[in-house]
Amino acid sequence: MHIPDGYLSPSTCAALYGAALPFWYGAFARVKRLLNTRLVPLLAVASAFCFVLMMFNIPLPGGTTGHAMGVGAATVVLGPWAAMLSLSIALLIQALFFGDGGITTLGANCFNMAIVGSLVAYLVYRVVAGKALLTSSRRTMAAALAGYAAINASAFLTACELGIQPLFFKDATGAPLYAPYSLHIAIPAMMIGHFTFAGVAELLASGGVVAYLQRTNPALLDYRASGQTNRDDDAALPSASGSGWRLARPLWIRLALFMLLTPLGIVAAGTAWGEWSASDFADQDKRQEIAVASGNVALPAEQPRGLQRLSSLWSAPFPQYAPPFVHRPAFGYVMSAMFGSGLITGCFLLMGWVFVRREKAAAKGSP
Repeated sequence: MHIPDGYLSPSTCAALYGAALPFWYGAFARVKRLLNTRLVPLLAVASAFCFVLMMFNIPLPGGTTGHAMGVGAATVVLGPWAAMLSLSIALLIQALFFGDGGITTLGANCFNMAIVGSLVAYLVYRVVAGKALLTSSRRTMAAALAGYAAINASAFLTACELGIQPLFFKDATGAPLYAPYSLHIAIPAMMIGHFTFAGVAELLASGGVVAYLQRTNPALLDYRASGQTNRDDDAALPSASGSGWRLARPLWIRLALFMLLTPLGIVAAGTAWGEWSASDFADQDKRQEIAVASGNVALPAEQPRGLQRLSSLWSAPFPQYAPPFVHRPAFGYVMSAMFGSGLITGCFLLMGWVFVRREKAAAKGSP
């Protein structure tokens, strides 16, 4: 579901960046006043959880792979705006350092997964959960359904964005410039796998996280997504330097253990649909695999020229979560999970530090 560079036209990328910007602005506006509270470690651990979870590839029909996103759990714990921010940071780190998703398509990926995913998850969760108690099994079911609905909404948008490319962006001969398959191929190819295996994985992840928190720390569910409380007094929340990190410590410990299992994510063979590299379009074996995964519809005779041109805009230092200095793929995958989680934590700490500095400067400047 991570659209690489070259699969979307520049105008499509610009439009989706434009669509994402108001939501990013709204998320920062709502979250920045909480960046010196307990939300900092929760934001960081939720973002790192989504990052690591997306490294677990699972086999899908047609010989492709997919993954859960963690958006349901993040939205239930943090609320939709903070979840948008958490997933967007995770997607940014994936694109910049690991080549999982493109730089030109980052706006599209964030819009599909972080923004629409969070909003859909929040809506479904609130409707299904109603006013049930925080420890009710109804909330576990609501979180599971929220994750399932969110990942399928994100997959559908991704399929539509890929599917419209050959309709609107062609060269003089009529050959597609970017993503080569139209809507009637892209939508089934994406949705069959997400309605089944990937969607079930997200359902289990979202419901499982909420069930775990209900047993171990229901206070983490008693925030913005629960609908049971309305905490507008942010000053009452504990500071990030104190109880906030202690509150999230058990989650970090379990996330670290989760990272050790990430090599399971490279067991599944194949590439996610719509994430093939430009070089795959010139390889006969790969072309056959792509055709089989796309309803046995053959590719155009030549590589899409726009895809070939844009795909080389950015070279990630650790592509495919495989640091070049590590010769054992499993160890490299674990190192990538730890490095990415560390970068995510650093991002949130930096944002918290910047906003705290601004608040102090504003307080000194006020009469």
